[in-house]
Amino acid sequence: MLLHIPGVFTRDEIQQIRSALEQADWADGKVTAGHQSAKAKHNLQLPEDNPLVREISTQMLTRLWQNPLFMSAALPHKVFPPLFNCYTGGGAFGFHIDNAIRQVRNSVERVRTDLSATVFFSDPHEYDGGELVIQDTYGNQRVKLPAGDMVLYPGTSLHKVEAVTRGARFASFFWTQSLVREDSQRTLLFEMDQAIQHLTRDVPDHPALLQLTGNYHNLLRRWADV
Repeated sequence: MLLHIPGVFTRDEIQQIRSALEQADWADGKVTAGHQSAKAKHNLQLPEDNPLVREISTQMLTRLWQNPLFMSAALPHKVFPPLFNCYTGGGAFGFHIDNAIRQVRNSVERVRTDLSATVFFSDPHEYDGGELVIQDTYGNQRVKLPAGDMVLYPGTSLHKVEAVTRGARFASFFWTQSLVREDSQRTLLFEMDQAIQHLTRDVPDHPALLQLTGNYHNLLRRWADV
């Protein structure tokens, strides 16, 4: 499932974040890539110990844990601390699949990358190229969202970032370990949850709501990995 989650940050917040990112000290993005991915990765990345990373990440994760669409779709158990990248001057990242397990820096904690996410900090008109291309069962999906919006997609997906030939593409990316490992099961639960929410709004007294809600939680109980 590929999902667009709008408005993680407001326009005023985006302006402040962009200003800080434009003045930050960036490093070669290969430092966090795996052996194979490093061959295809040509971008800049904020060092993980940069105070700006911690500041924006904390704000972002607070928002996401309060975002009903993210919570319903991801069913998050653990989140790898967000990272930040910049593509400019022809920078690109060829087709790759993210590492299955990520080790949290200066920690023994590991995160299984069930879901990948990108939060955009540049608007589409500010740069040429830079599309996030994700392969799924319907072919290549090309994603280029407004600043402040996020895309969520399976970590098993083959994906790439097209070369940025004008301007700069600022973004954050991270991974989520879900309570439900299998994407098809998460998708079914998400669709059921959305249906329950719509019925609760439109026909709150319908007797089928109780049974549907019970089925949702029984499936979650069966599939959850805690």
